[in-house]
Amino acid sequence: MSTDLVRVRTGVYHDSVSLMRVSQAVTGLPGVEVAVVAMATELNRGIAAELGFDLPEAGPADLLIAIRSGGPAALEVAAAELDRLLAGLAGRTGGGTAAEHPPRTVRTAARGRTATLALVSVPGEHAFAEAMDAIEAGLSVMIFSDNVPVEQEVLLKRRAAERDVLVMGPDCGTAVIAGAGLGFANVLRPGPVGLVAASGTGAQQVSCLLDLAGVGVGHVLGVGGRDLSEEVGGLSTLRALEALDADPATELIVLISKPPAAEVARTVREAVAKLGTPVVTALLGPGQDDLTAAAENALRALGVAVPTWRSWPAPAPPPPDDRPRAGGRDTGGTGAGRTGTDMEGAGAGRTGTDMEGADGSGSGTRAGTLRGVYSGGTLCAEARLIAGTGEFTDFGDDAYTRGRAHPMIDPTLRLEALAEVPPGDVVLLDVVLGHGADPDPSARLAPGIAAAVARGVPVVVALVGSEGDPQGLNAQAEAVRAAGAAVFTSNAQAARHAAGLLASAR
Repeated sequence: MSTDLVRVRTGVYHDSVSLMRVSQAVTGLPGVEVAVVAMATELNRGIAAELGFDLPEAGPADLLIAIRSGGPAALEVAAAELDRLLAGLAGRTGGGTAAEHPPRTVRTAARGRTATLALVSVPGEHAFAEAMDAIEAGLSVMIFSDNVPVEQEVLLKRRAAERDVLVMGPDCGTAVIAGAGLGFANVLRPGPVGLVAASGTGAQQVSCLLDLAGVGVGHVLGVGGRDLSEEVGGLSTLRALEALDADPATELIVLISKPPAAEVARTVREAVAKLGTPVVTALLGPGQDDLTAAAENALRALGVAVPTWRSWPAPAPPPPDDRPRAGGRDTGGTGAGRTGTDMEGAGAGRTGTDMEGADGSGSGTRAGTLRGVYSGGTLCAEARLIAGTGEFTDFGDDAYTRGRAHPMIDPTLRLEALAEVPPGDVVLLDVVLGHGADPDPSARLAPGIAAAVARGVPVVVALVGSEGDPQGLNAQAEAVRAAGAAVFTSNAQAARHAAGLLASAR
């Protein structure tokens, strides 16, 4: 019989990412069924209530703890580990003496200091006030928070232009300032390239490919995924381009975006044409360069040879008599090491209409669906454009992250989606490394990948990372490959390969 522990601690605050990691750690303990460790916001209380916990009164400034285990002994161990983890957070964030009186506002924190940048990571409904406080203090600001209304984003960016500072975000997950990574950031060698990105994972893909080719990056200025929308009009993109153009250490600029609004794209291209620094663009859309092509164009502009992007072929399938009978043919062991050039055209141009619902011409199989199960929005958009078919879900979208950790930290929703894919379909997913991301993503993803492959679902992984990332690029690649996946460091090549697997199963 399950045993519950529910506590409320007043006057204790920790950021949501730290608490979600604590929840993950406690949930992973033997005998623990579920753990919710979060600030007692209305949303988090609702999540705990849906799980069946009987909750006391609590407010958003209180810490809510709700643990369910298989018995008292397991619950006691979980409570002790929780106390240890929370003590560690307190030591990291509140270890000063009472006499130090830490500042309570951004403007107070900036007073008398030489800071030029503030990072805002609070619930989206509170981000506007904190970001405006930073702007009024004369600071540029990186808004990591998501779920910020677009009207507030426009107001912030217009005020930032008046104050001659830059707003990165909202929902800016990645930035690098003079080599220092913020948010989800890869370990990159320093160098002459500057990125302006209305995309977090798009910036990570391009910068990591450049790093794998031996070219360093000095700055990554994320501007938020909506910056090139019609509503925002590229306000931060234009300022970021000007800033990098004025930086003598930046020899080449790479501009990256999810599919932009057409009029905004024209405005940005006109601005690019007036800059003194060469610019390579990757404004995703039909007929435009993909992220890998943009990285290759950047290398050519710098006079650097384009390498063969690293990949790890899927293990050879078992003998025919031992292979799963249901679903499409597993061809994951063929062609996984090819480059984008020789993979292009392998079913990539087919539409959902001509691929879905086809029978196996008497073979008892069906031509399935390509299912993109992504944590990165731009990587998802790029793969959808390249494949030309399939059902793609960006689990990093605001709709999926409200009250949850980003899927680069917590793969739960993606694992649930992976478990539901029927035999005959092909799965394409991303694994993004770097600081801030899951410290060992393959540990949780590999069992789900292995289970999918065992039931006749080929899995293709786009692995975005650098050689210096703490998770270990090679170790992560080998772990998911051992589970049965084909692995590519280029998301574009992964998408073409996945589409080719589906086409060959028809």
